Amino acid sequence: MYSIKFGCERMFCGENAVMGLKNLPAERKKAYIVMSGTILQDIGSLKIVTDVLEEAGFKWKTYTDVEAEPSFQSVLRGATDMKEFEPDWIIGFGGGSAMDAAKAMWVFYENPEYTQIEDVMPPNEIKNLKVKARIACIPTSAGTGSEATRAALIKDPVKRKKYSIRCMNGRMVPDVAILDPIFTVSMPKSLTAASGMDALTHAIESYVTPLANPYSDAMALASFINGYENLAECYENGNNMEARGKMLAASCMGGIAFSNCALGLVHSIAHTFGAEYNIPHGLANAIVLPYVIEFNSSSKETKERYDQLAHYVGETSLLQGILKLRKRVDIPPTMKAVVPNDKDVLEKLDTLIEKAFGDVCTPFTPVKPTHEEMRSLILKIYYGKIKQ
Repeated sequence: MYSIKFGCERMFCGENAVMGLKNLPAERKKAYIVMSGTILQDIGSLKIVTDVLEEAGFKWKTYTDVEAEPSFQSVLRGATDMKEFEPDWIIGFGGGSAMDAAKAMWVFYENPEYTQIEDVMPPNEIKNLKVKARIACIPTSAGTGSEATRAALIKDPVKRKKYSIRCMNGRMVPDVAILDPIFTVSMPKSLTAASGMDALTHAIESYVTPLANPYSDAMALASFINGYENLAECYENGNNMEARGKMLAASCMGGIAFSNCALGLVHSIAHTFGAEYNIPHGLANAIVLPYVIEFNSSSKETKERYDQLAHYVGETSLLQGILKLRKRVDIPPTMKAVVPNDKDVLEKLDTLIEKAFGDVCTPFTPVKPTHEEMRSLILKIYYGKIKQ
């Protein structure tokens, strides 16, 4: 048996989707907006949101102290600030970091007795949600799909480890998602590329995990097709609103797909390098992806699934298609390009291997590596020896 939850209660999609904020049901009419820095305020995007909220009678407050990889410390600070404001809507506005931080803050706002990240980690079940507030997410990048997922990825910078706060019953899935391409056109090209490759990674890993099912397959396949066919256009012609809208759809459907099955080894290794070397999650996934496709292709069943994906976008090989697309959007070919200190990497290799094996995604990868295979794979990702 498996259970399915297809994302939010309501998603508003396309140009002017931001107007959907007028429909948020609320008694106190207070919105707490979580962002990563002040860039959205500086470029005028925040005003678009707050104008709609004010028109609907909302008071609002912002929290901008969220890092590029949200830390548990910033989550606690935000949750404490919420207690004074008492919002009945929490809005994650930004990339995956802002949305994940908003979801995690929401958990601690609803449950003030929680003080440690271990309090909300499986097998512990989150006690209260949707008692004090509900949550909406407005993505400004098309990659994480956090606006439709049941988890929040939070980093402990002291332990150099990432944690996935999650509710397996789907209660952490946001109530509302606003998928308006107007908020993505300001993305730098590098972020467009990395976040788009993140979305494709979600689709691909969801499609080949042993936990895949007909419902996750449908979302993963649609996510992959829309993402693969529109990422380069978004990268090269950033003002193409139709392509931007389709990338947002790809990202959201990828999030729904993996929330209803699982991810795999790409994420395990990307999480590991991200936590150890502060590499943005989307970029880490983009670098790791083709190496894991090559590794997993040793399985006949997995290779057949990869071939299915390739067929739907007119490619004969998924690996070669991803390498071609990755080059077109200027993703670095190796991890060494972003972590040049190979001496440090080699000294920490055993730690990297241990953390990759311990990652929450590793048990669900289709081809389980041995210790030596994991070592070889990480070194290949770092130095770059993929078949062309």
